[in-house]
Amino acid sequence: AAPGAFVRGQIRDGRCRVAASLAVTRGRADGGDVVRAEGSAFTTRRGLTIKRARLGRPSDVSLARALRSRAASTIDSLFGVNAPMARALLVADTRGIDPTIRDRFAESGIVHMLSISGLHVGIIALAVQLVFQAMRLPRAAASMGTVTVTGVYVLIIGAPAPAVRSGVMLGVALLSRMAQRPTSPWAALALGAAVPLGDPRMATDLGYQLSVVGIAGLIASGALTRRWITPHLDGWRASVAKVLLASTVASIATAPLVAWSFGRVSLIAPLTNLAAGPIVGVLQPALFLVLVLAPLRGIASFLADAVHPLFSAFSTVAFIGASVPHASLTVAPTFTGASLAAIATGALLWACLAHFPARPLAVSLAAAAMAAWIPLVPSRSREAELHMIDVGQGDAIALRTPRGRWVLFDAGRAWRGGDAGRSTVIPYLRRRGGELVAFVLSHPHADHVGGVESVLRALRPPSYWDGAYIGGSEPYRESLSAALAGGIRWRRVRVGESTVVDGVRLRMLAPDSAWMTTLDDPNDASVVVMIEYGEVRFLLMGDAERDEERWLLANAPVPLRADVLKVGHHGSITSSTDTFLAAVRPRAALVSVGAGNGYGHPSPRVMSALAEMGTEVLRSDQLGSVVVATDGRRIIIHADGDSWALSTP
Repeated sequence: AAPGAFVRGQIRDGRCRVAASLAVTRGRADGGDVVRAEGSAFTTRRGLTIKRARLGRPSDVSLARALRSRAASTIDSLFGVNAPMARALLVADTRGIDPTIRDRFAESGIVHMLSISGLHVGIIALAVQLVFQAMRLPRAAASMGTVTVTGVYVLIIGAPAPAVRSGVMLGVALLSRMAQRPTSPWAALALGAAVPLGDPRMATDLGYQLSVVGIAGLIASGALTRRWITPHLDGWRASVAKVLLASTVASIATAPLVAWSFGRVSLIAPLTNLAAGPIVGVLQPALFLVLVLAPLRGIASFLADAVHPLFSAFSTVAFIGASVPHASLTVAPTFTGASLAAIATGALLWACLAHFPARPLAVSLAAAAMAAWIPLVPSRSREAELHMIDVGQGDAIALRTPRGRWVLFDAGRAWRGGDAGRSTVIPYLRRRGGELVAFVLSHPHADHVGGVESVLRALRPPSYWDGAYIGGSEPYRESLSAALAGGIRWRRVRVGESTVVDGVRLRMLAPDSAWMTTLDDPNDASVVVMIEYGEVRFLLMGDAERDEERWLLANAPVPLRADVLKVGHHGSITSSTDTFLAAVRPRAALVSVGAGNGYGHPSPRVMSALAEMGTEVLRSDQLGSVVVATDGRRIIIHADGDSWALSTP
């Protein structure tokens, strides 16, 4: 959180917890910090929103958070350009990692190594134990020291769920060894996986899920190793085979979670994990040693400089892995497909453990075949859908055709280190599946074009429609460069031009090229599109203001009457004049707006005018993403976990 940021958190008072959103004007804080916030508050359906929030530190900041903050500052001062990756590996802070680098690691199948997990905690615990053994401490003392140091480390990094799971399993294993009592790895995993019993929210944490399922894969691969590899191989061949088998089984086990969350599955993950594992095995304890020796500035700086080649090697593995053709598959799993994939991997783990694996292996293959076949079944939907994607303060409107293909209008804003295209729009479209056949930019303001470059590079639509306003922005120029690099055809919008996509007609109503020469504001050069499917019409206004509305009233090639209006300029007072609304007479109005934004959007006057007309207003700051579906006659609204039919005119 920093001045200008819009962040979400919780207000806590004993057992009472309320969702809160803050538009920050003063103060800074890291993710997970406890702060005191002062400002103007109002309630929404999502909880409490605080505008003009001023952040301060309460007096009861926990020791763990204070230590984590101090460790992060130390890392920044020691590691220079590699500080973002060092923070990710040491204190579970991945916010500073460049999105391009994160994508490269995801495509190569080693993105899980960028954030703290059971693997990292286990490596540090092993290194600490080796140090204690080298000091010739008694075995019991070495084990207790390892557990203590590891526990302190988990506390310092804020006790993320995967680290807690790993710490519990480590403690169980060492205590069992000290007591000379045998223990089952499944029992240790069950104890480590019981973390959500104390905090149920951890069950939905992806890191926790990947950690538990990944360890289950490693345990299953161990059983397979004892039956297949140990009796037949020895020496280095056995070591390589064991690691490759463990990486393969763990990658398959976690594949449904990765596909559901990231929309992709890496095919090269077993090999890249095999290559990156030894590097991380040396890098992780080295980073921990630098952090421990931070008070000895000279020695810590020397060691920090010494590990730079390891960072380079780690990044090289990701680069090479991502450069391999077809290294990863883009997928869009449905709930049914993801469930079948989970059954397939569960049955595969069962087969690894079973003495007679034929039956579970058959179940695994059958479920995998069904999961792969389901997305290939042609869509028989007779509906077209308009999706207002919640990107905060900005626009991203997606049209889904009856054949399940997409036309995207705008892609939200950008910020330092990320953009709405990468964080929200791309996952939203990939999760639902279907090809992006065209992108349409309303105008080159940053809250509309900020995420376009990411969308074009990731989804590669065949065409990019643009109003061609002279005088763009840096994100706009970057989007054009991305289109050129990707071979995407750039097309200028022309008034009266229309195209049909899977039975849905798109009519371009504005901007007129001669009209644009008189303008000094891109808002009034917004691309305005009428979407027609059967008897239903959607009118998308971009950020058009009253001057462009007047031009449309005088020059639009078709009547402006529409059933659904995407309100211009986020419901600003500068748009949606009474004359224009009277011409459109919408039954529903979509307002894409960020909660607690500093612009005062939407205008109470505009909201009142729509209400007086009997228009149903659907705001993203109150409802999140909204879907308007139609079969050409009826209109169904899907929002906030509910569905209802739009009343007939």
